[in-house]
Amino acid sequence: MKRILKSYLFWTYERGSFHYDVMVTLILVFIFASPFVLKYRDQPEGRRLTAKQALVTADGANGLIIQLSAEQLPENNDVQAAIEAVIKPIAGNVVIDRVETVNDSSGHPSAYKVWAHR
Repeated sequence: MKRILKSYLFWTYERGSFHYDVMVTLILVFIFASPFVLKYRDQPEGRRLTAKQALVTADGANGLIIQLSAEQLPENNDVQAAIEAVIKPIAGNVVIDRVETVNDSSGHPSAYKVWAHR
């Protein structure tokens, strides 16, 4: 038994042998089963937009979700009008349904999420 474990540890079995196939199977089981058992808790990082980018995704039949960087908007009090001015060249004539402000860790607006439809 000690010899078998030593051979597994140092990978001394020939390719195609029973013990080689067992080792490969154990490795594959670990690779595919470990995320469910160990719960790595890794999540993809959200997309960060640069000052001149807009992220547009479809939302249903004629709906759009547009994410704009706060730096894209001119500094004035009418955020709705500024958003409409930035969105019109991107999406054409759309009706804005809802605007959500995305704040950074200090509470300042970093982006705007806009739901619109045609």
